[in-house]
Amino acid sequence: MDGFKSKTKIQIRFGDTDALGHVNNAFYLSYMELARIEYFDNALKNIKIDWTQDGVILARAELDFRQMTFLTDDAWMHIRTSRIGTKSFDLEYALTAVRNGKEEVLLTGKTVMVGFNFSSNQTIAILPEWREAIEKFEERTY
Repeated sequence: MDGFKSKTKIQIRFGDTDALGHVNNAFYLSYMELARIEYFDNALKNIKIDWTQDGVILARAELDFRQMTFLTDDAWMHIRTSRIGTKSFDLEYALTAVRNGKEEVLLTGKTVMVGFNFSSNQTIAILPEWREAIEKFEERTY
């Protein structure tokens, strides 16, 4: 997946599937969350973060289902930052699996993350050290 610097292995559990044998749509946000946590661990690894103070919250999520995902799929969630604004940034996702020797996109998505101070319960600007670390990780300027 060109343009994606981070990918996370997704373990699909039997309980994620529904009576039709494919992953129920309710589980995809959890898969995105797993990838987001690993992304932050990698992109912000040199920053000490106190998540009880300044951080980010999920403000919006979009999902586009392209193909069904099955228990037997070797699935990976790719993630990248596609935009950084003053108080928010966008993360893009692509869930893939190799089928018949070819990597296929099963789902694409986007989340909008908003800078947030948990003590004051207010939105804040994206911390400069976060912006710098993400830009360095993605190797581009927004």
